[in-house]
Amino acid sequence: MPQSEEKLSAIAEQLRRGVAPPKESVRTFLLWFDAERRGYRVVRKVRNALRRHGIATSPDFEWAYIEREISFVKAAPENHAHGIPDDSAPDPTYRISSLSSANRPPIYVAPDATLQQVTTIMLSNDFSQLPVMTGPRDLKGVVSWKSIGTRLALKKPIATARDCMDETAVLGTSEPMFSAIAVIASSDYVLVQKADKTICGIVTASDLTEQFRLLAEPFLLVGEIENGVRRLLHGKFTLVELTAAKSPGDEGRVIETPADLTFGEYIRLIEEPERWKKLNIEIDRVTCLSQLNRVKDIRNDVMHFDPDGLDDDDLKFLREFAQFLKKLRDVGVA
Repeated sequence: MPQSEEKLSAIAEQLRRGVAPPKESVRTFLLWFDAERRGYRVVRKVRNALRRHGIATSPDFEWAYIEREISFVKAAPENHAHGIPDDSAPDPTYRISSLSSANRPPIYVAPDATLQQVTTIMLSNDFSQLPVMTGPRDLKGVVSWKSIGTRLALKKPIATARDCMDETAVLGTSEPMFSAIAVIASSDYVLVQKADKTICGIVTASDLTEQFRLLAEPFLLVGEIENGVRRLLHGKFTLVELTAAKSPGDEGRVIETPADLTFGEYIRLIEEPERWKKLNIEIDRVTCLSQLNRVKDIRNDVMHFDPDGLDDDDLKFLREFAQFLKKLRDVGVA
C-alpha cells in the first residue's frame, strides 16, 4: 500500500474516534505522495485521495504556504453536479502569505537602539529597512535609509531608532496579492501580520520582482514554444489533415490553420510517421514527440497556476526546448 494511503487511512480512523491527528507541514504532506510541489496533476491526485478517505485539510493544502502546518479534519459533504465531484479549490485567491518573505519573522531593534546599532544591522544584512519593535506583536515603526537620510538632510538630531523611525503599512496574511502590490508600490515594503498580531514577515518591492519573474518566465517560455511549433507546422499540412488532428467530440470547432489546434493536437497531427515526414527535418521523431509530450504536461501545470512555481528541472527543460526550436529556425528548417 502506498505511504499516502497508509497515512490517510490512519488519519481517517483517528477522526472517526474523535482524536485530532498530528499536524504536518504542506511540504511533508506532499512527500507522502512522492511530490515536492503542487502542480496540477499532483493536486488532482491528492484531492482524489483525500476524497476517498473523507478528509480535508485546514488551511487548504493547495494554497497554504508550503512550510505552514495543516490540520486534518473531516470533509464536509460534497455538492455534486451531475454526479461529478467539484475539484475547485476552496479559496483560489493568491495571497501575500504565499511568499516566503511573508513567512520569515524579521530581525528588529528596540526603540532605544543606537543609530550605530541600527545602521550596523542594516549594512551587515543588506537591509533597506528595519522594524522597530519591543516584542513580536508590538510594532513601533520602521527605520529605513530614507527615514535616516531625510532627518539628516533636515539636520534633525538622531541618537536612537526612535528618532528616525516612520509609521508603516501592516497587512494580514490573508491579504490578496494584487491589493498588496499597490501598497508595496507606494512604500517599497509592507510588514505582514498573523491573526494573533505577530509580525511574521516583511515583503519588499524586490521580493515582488523576484516572485513575478519566477511566475512569468514559464508562461513566456511556453508561449515561445507554442509559437515555434506552429511555425514548424505552418504550410506543411492540408486542411483535411489539420481537421483530422482535432480532439474527438469537438466537432463544432472550425480548424483552418495550425493556430486553431491545441498543443495536444499538434502532437496528434505529427505522431503518424507519414505526417512526420512532411516536416522535412532530420531529427528523431520518437525523441521529439517525447519532448513535446513533456512540454504539454508542464504546460498544464503552468496554465493551472502552481503556487510553488515551476520545478527547476522543468524550467531548465523549457529553456532548452525553446532554444532547440530557435536553432531549427536559425538554420532555416522551421
